Amino acid sequence: MIDSWLRRSAGTIVALASALGCAMGLAAEPRLGTRSTELTCASDFDLSSATIRSIKIDNGDIFDLTEPKEDIWLYRLANRVHIRTRPSVIESELLFKAGDRYNKRLIDESARLLRSRAYFYDAKIVPVNCAGGKVDVQVRTRDVWTLNPGISFGRSGGRNTSGIELEELNFLGTGTALNIARKNGVDRNSTRFSFQDAHLYGSRVALNLGYASNSDGSNKLLALAKPFYSLDTRWAAGISASDDDKVVSLYDLGKAKDEFRDRRRYLKIDAGWSRGLIDGWVQRWGAGFVYDESRFGVAPDTKNTNLLPADRKFVYPMLSYELLQDRYRVEQNYDQIGRTEDFNFGVRFAAQLGFAAEGLGSTRDTLLYSASLSRGYAFNDRRDSLLLAMSLSGRAADGSSENRLLSAEAKYYQRISARRLFFASLRADSGSKLDLDNQLLLGGDNGLRGYPLRYQAGNKSVLFSMEQRYFTDYYPARLFRVGGAMFFDIGKVWGENAFGTPSRGTLKDVGFGLRLGNSRSGLGNVIHVDVAFPLDRDASIKNVQLLVETKKRF
Repeated sequence: MIDSWLRRSAGTIVALASALGCAMGLAAEPRLGTRSTELTCASDFDLSSATIRSIKIDNGDIFDLTEPKEDIWLYRLANRVHIRTRPSVIESELLFKAGDRYNKRLIDESARLLRSRAYFYDAKIVPVNCAGGKVDVQVRTRDVWTLNPGISFGRSGGRNTSGIELEELNFLGTGTALNIARKNGVDRNSTRFSFQDAHLYGSRVALNLGYASNSDGSNKLLALAKPFYSLDTRWAAGISASDDDKVVSLYDLGKAKDEFRDRRRYLKIDAGWSRGLIDGWVQRWGAGFVYDESRFGVAPDTKNTNLLPADRKFVYPMLSYELLQDRYRVEQNYDQIGRTEDFNFGVRFAAQLGFAAEGLGSTRDTLLYSASLSRGYAFNDRRDSLLLAMSLSGRAADGSSENRLLSAEAKYYQRISARRLFFASLRADSGSKLDLDNQLLLGGDNGLRGYPLRYQAGNKSVLFSMEQRYFTDYYPARLFRVGGAMFFDIGKVWGENAFGTPSRGTLKDVGFGLRLGNSRSGLGNVIHVDVAFPLDRDASIKNVQLLVETKKRF
């Protein structure tokens, strides 16, 4: 919903270099491996029986100085100030080593792992220098600017947000992320600090630390885990703990009508095991222990606490299962602009089951469950793609269901040309006896762009959106890739809500927007600037809505 307008690129050296370079007509789009003089393998070379002789890291800087248009003093200065990602960090992501048999699947998965890191613009792994049953593997990456100081601004659903922060996503080239920020948001003002290291001391163990001092409380987070980092990983384990103290607001017609204090303490210890990837499928089993306590009270300095949830405490062992199919596909100009995108069109099913007993300290005997299922389809020589997903979560106690939420979503992509894409999405949610602090909302901040944020509340909702997306070659300041969209949204929320407000019926809007894809910064987000026109407004709703927000996708 929130975040940045220029997304902290103001004030960085790379922004100055790119802007002036654009004015001089000297910058070029980031490319991979342009410095390499290695020979690619002949088409008749049998890679499947070859042995990896060596691994060569080509860790490209922000600007490629072998390109005459980028070899100017401003870009050289930007590269000199920037600390490139260390080769050891890149090697720590790879699923193969020198002396292994060449395996294309591991090569492709390693490239996906590298592309998932925010400090790379792109990553490719190619075989070179093939001879005598041996092959060298070259890992080509392109760094982005990861130091992001500056200000942020956003507007969505008629509400503004702002902030100032200092963020480094790749501290000293180690892949470690540090963040210090002050934000003024819709729900609270916050000063926060976070630390993330996905390869603690060069291992596969990830550490995540966070602390926030908020206007309505505080938040503390600690997570230490060795995850299922690859399809063939055989075991995983972790521990996570959080302490969140905040004020929760209940919304109706875009306004906070009630509020209460929520103090939640959460602890989870779990482990998982797998036989690895077998015939394109992965099965994973897990077990663990969860402590989840929420205590509610009157919000400080308020007179609006009329609705107050009952305290909840669940202490339980849990079991989990995951089924995953390896059917990844590489695309471009789908949800990003000019960046490599990885989609899995295979089946993914995940489920978790736990039983909280009074004897363990729980509020009452309760069965807790969750499950999700997703699958992708490609048609017409991959010109049409359909992604389907559904999920179910809830509790069962005293013979009845509580906080049950069933969700389903479909996303459809139709490639019209290299620069044009039609996109449509349909999402439906159905809740039963939802907790008061688990409102089902629809408004300008989550899909119904022509209306105030959190406008409608209920226990059932449906939202359909269509977009005609445009991807251009325009590259101003060599900092943003430019795109655009025309859109139509139609949605409805109905059923039970905390205030008994009747449904406003089906609401529609149309609009158009500008998209700026960030290609030189590690944020990798898409800035949205949308103008939306509500078609079913009343006198309380403006006839034009302006939205400025940063999202992960187009």
